Parts: sequence; structure tokens; C-alpha cells
Amino acid sequence: MRLTRRQLLLLAGTAATSGLVGGCSELPEADVTAPGFGKDASGTVRFWCRAATLPASELMVQRFHEAQDAIQVELTAVPDGQYVTKLATAIRGRSVPDLVGIDDINSQLFISRDAFTDLTPLIEELPFLDSISPGHLGLATFEDRYYGLPYLGDLSRLFYNKALFERAGLDPDAPPTNFDELLTATRAVHELGGDVTGYSFAGNCPGCLGFTLMPNVWATNTDIIEGEIGDQYATVDENDALRAMLELYATLWADELVPAANRTEAGATWGQDFLRGSVGLFPCSYGAIVENADPAVLPDIGVTTLCGPDGGTSLFCGGDNFGIPRGAPNASGAWQLATFIADLDQQSELPTTGYTPTRADALDEEYRKRFPLDVVALENLGRAYAPTTLAYNTSFNQVDGPWFTMFQQAVYDGDVDGAIEAGQEGFSRSLEQAQL
Repeated sequence: MRLTRRQLLLLAGTAATSGLVGGCSELPEADVTAPGFGKDASGTVRFWCRAATLPASELMVQRFHEAQDAIQVELTAVPDGQYVTKLATAIRGRSVPDLVGIDDINSQLFISRDAFTDLTPLIEELPFLDSISPGHLGLATFEDRYYGLPYLGDLSRLFYNKALFERAGLDPDAPPTNFDELLTATRAVHELGGDVTGYSFAGNCPGCLGFTLMPNVWATNTDIIEGEIGDQYATVDENDALRAMLELYATLWADELVPAANRTEAGATWGQDFLRGSVGLFPCSYGAIVENADPAVLPDIGVTTLCGPDGGTSLFCGGDNFGIPRGAPNASGAWQLATFIADLDQQSELPTTGYTPTRADALDEEYRKRFPLDVVALENLGRAYAPTTLAYNTSFNQVDGPWFTMFQQAVYDGDVDGAIEAGQEGFSRSLEQAQL
């Protein structure tokens, strides 16, 4: 089974970048306004991608080589859990790649430390700027300047089994739009009995849970991390949507509407129960579904966005942004490669590797026919979100982090009030440590 970015993302906190402060700006920054920059480059471009995105990156590099012969790309796949450390080490050693495809939530670890080239003049001139995913671009923005170009999207959404919906007397073309409808649908499917369960989640995978649950909060246009980097604070105890989401999942668990194995599911077999046709509703990513499902099962799969307690929609804005490290030997060639991949011809092929374009204008009639399960993501690309913070990994992805600790206490122990109180303290501490 293909593992998604949330399963492959290991513990990569901010400590690895602490040595960058005060040193990375000493590396020279390319003059991106120079005549011909990024248009007639030659030589070699050293491109680092995350191991999780290797299939997409290999396809993009292959197409780039077929389109021109002046630039040769050396592609290096870096294990996801080592990416931050390896890039930080390369910067400290003043021997950087020309182009990096970095997990978008990790972009700020380097951007805020002046490690990436300011691409603002180039990005402002892009004719498709208005079509670029605002969530991805926002994660590459610091103090109103652009330091990255969105590469590919890995967006969470809610999948559901249409055949089970019909058997349960539900409208297969009317997926849930709020928590009441979601719980009603879950109960109806669960009552079919046998090996069928209403809902499923990866209950022992902090990153998977952040990827699939936090959009329920963001759908209300609120977050639990507020403020600008350097002065961020937690609003866990003030967020009604967060409380409602934790109460929903506590109910799913207490009423046994999910498989008992969910509690120990750490991601390795995430989604297999849904793909067997024994689960009604399942929040996940596009790649984990389409790359693992039996083609005969795909017509029975419906998809919608993740909803808030009383409505609204959101998706986790996962995926990668391109960045050009300061000191890159061939920054011009790097930008030429990045903009080639950002072209619609390339972006429209990303779903063949399990990822979503970062351009809304990729959604045409041909795209709808080829990738029906990815349409909802592009239709709602403007609703995709992830917090711009230095504390995401330490807060959400670590087993002992405040997010997972709060989830366990609320859902498995049934103590929502205590979980929120502890979550406020934990997130505050995580943010404070990340901004030292």
C-alpha cells in the first residue's frame, strides 16, 4: 500500500534548523531580476525532493529532459524524516542544492531564517498567479515576500462508499455537510452490521490525525494557532469548533462506530478497511485511495470536502513548495525547472502519481473525466489551509506532542474538558519553544 505524506513524515522538529540563525544570510542570493534569469539557463541543476514525492519528481524531470537539452537535472530523493536536518546541514556547510521540493509546512523553518532566495519579482510576474493555491503560496510567504513556488498538492478530503450509502438508505450523491449529518450517515452505515463499520481513522498516527481532523476546525475559519511567527500563541481553549470535533470523535469511539483496531492504527495499514469496502466514511488523501484501490472499487467511491460542525469546508493544504536556497550554484536553471513543472501540461499529470495540482486552472473537462476523485480538491483549492508556524512538527506530528496527547485524552478517555485544558498548555509551550 502506498503510504501518504502524513504516514511518511517522521519526527523532524525545529531543533535541526537552530544552527541556521545568523548564518544562512551569509550565503549569496541570486539576482532574480537579472536579464534572462530562468529562461536560457544551462548546465546542471541539483534538485532535492522528498522520498514521498519521488514518483512525481521523476516524472517531472523526465518531461523536462524531453523538452530541452541545455540543462541536466540531478535528482536526489531525501528520506522525509531526514529532510530538514540534511538541508540545514547543507546550508551550514555552504554546499546547497539548486532547487528543493520541501514539505510546505516546513518551508517557514528556512524562509524565516533567510535561507531561501526571495522570488517575489518572479512570482508577481507569473501570468497564472491568480490560479495558484493560496494556501501553498501562503506557506511560502514571509513578511509579504514570496520565497517559494507551489509544486504539488497533497490535500485531505472525505471519501465515502456509495454502495454502502445506498444499502443504508442514504443518498449516495448527498455526502455529509455538517457534523450532525456525518454522525447520522455513520450510524446508518454501521447498522448494516456484519463486517461493516461506519467510519475509520488512523488513531495512533498523530500526523494522520492532524491531516484529517484539523480541517474540521479550519472549515469554520478559525485556528488554534494565532499571530505572526515570532509572536504566536495558542487559542485551544477558545475554539468551539475544536471542542465539537473532539466531541464528535469521542462519540464515534465510545459508540463503537469505528473499528477497534483504529486505536492502534499507526498508519501502516491506514485505509485498507475502506478499500475492502467495509467502511462507510473515511478521511484521507487522494494518493492513498487511487493508488491502492482495485479499479473495480473506484466507481463506488464518493468524495467531498471535510466539513465544520455546522457547515463550511476545508482541506489540509499538504504537499510541497519549491525553494531556491541562497548560494545555489545554478539558481537560474532551478527557476527554469520550477516554472516548467508549474506549467499546466505538467501540473495536469500530477494525479497520475497520486498528487494534486497547485493550480486551480488545471480543472478543465478533460481533467474532470480523467481524475474524478480529485475534482473536489481543485474546486475547493482556495479553502485548503495549514498554519504558517515553526511549531507544526513539534505540536502535531510527535507522539508526545500536545495535539496527540489532547486527542487521546478527549477521544479514548472521554475527557474533552481536561484534554482542552492540557492542550492549551501544551500548544502554548510548543509555540514558545519554537520561537526562542
